[in-house]
Amino acid sequence: MSVSVTERQEPQVESRGTPLVRLEGVKKWFPIRRGIVFQKTIANVHAVDGVDLEIYPGETLGLVGETGCGKSTLARVVMRLFDVTEGAIYFDGADITHLKGKPLRRQRRNMQMVFQDPYASLNPRKTVGAIISEPFRVHGTLPKSKIRREVQQLMELVGLNPEHYNRYPHAFSGGQRQRIGFARALALRPRLIVCDEPVSALDVSIQAQILNLLEDLQEEFKLTYLFIAHDLSVVKHVSDRVAVMYLGKIVEAAPGDTLYRNPKHPYTGALMSAVPIPDPDLAAQKKRIILEGDVPSPIDPPTGCRFHPRCPRAQFPKCKDDEPALLEHHTDQVAACHFPLEDRSVTVLEGEPPIAESI
Repeated sequence: MSVSVTERQEPQVESRGTPLVRLEGVKKWFPIRRGIVFQKTIANVHAVDGVDLEIYPGETLGLVGETGCGKSTLARVVMRLFDVTEGAIYFDGADITHLKGKPLRRQRRNMQMVFQDPYASLNPRKTVGAIISEPFRVHGTLPKSKIRREVQQLMELVGLNPEHYNRYPHAFSGGQRQRIGFARALALRPRLIVCDEPVSALDVSIQAQILNLLEDLQEEFKLTYLFIAHDLSVVKHVSDRVAVMYLGKIVEAAPGDTLYRNPKHPYTGALMSAVPIPDPDLAAQKKRIILEGDVPSPIDPPTGCRFHPRCPRAQFPKCKDDEPALLEHHTDQVAACHFPLEDRSVTVLEGEPPIAESI
């Protein structure tokens, strides 16, 4: 059975003035402590370690990288579910880095999150109606007499039967539960929705439905997405720009087509070479780039470029001693590499040319 995902049209992005979200030097370290009564910090996990990132109104920014690179932590930092260790977060030009209490609650009306696991993110003891109506009750944006009607309209909007208002989450499939999560996120009409791998726990046919739903909702409500995923083909379909993360840092960012066809960072090139191709003939021509070694520990990350222990283009001592800055290589494409890849094409989807050269 073939499954089609609607091809993304030209980005409906507003003129690039003030970013909706801007991160400046954001770090999030988790302390490792020893002792029970008298605890002592002996090390830190550098989950996010100096990220500069901008998300513009109306766009979808895809965030990709290996497991453990800090994507989900960064998402929670943007949502202010985690306090930053260092750096600043701006939302629509306002500094929200240290908001607390009521000001932070008011700010959360503008930013919502859809979590990865549709089975764990919904309270099994509450009905779907109670789950979706919770934002209205917390923020007091609707009188009680109108909440039920609004919730049923939200359920219909995301493709759920409004008559199932009083059902519990266990009565729904994985795809339906994820739709419940989107309905809850949309309740307050936010400007930003952070999607933390929203389709990774779903089968392929349901993934296509959810991705098309995301695009429809974005067009109708002028939403901005931060979309985190492992599946590079999915990210290509939904994203206007893509940022690549490695060991707590952004190593490359570019418009989707530019990044997939002409990556500049060796790590991005290796990721692109790993995307499977359904055509056997094209797949046979494709050269897979295998990275040696394991991802270094975020407790004690490498000096200089963090990718240098696994990078086939690394040159010493420069890559080991000097940390590369994010520099522009083409229009809107930045990469943090001392010895970036040459201009070339990379195979990522069926029908595209094979890799012209290896790293």
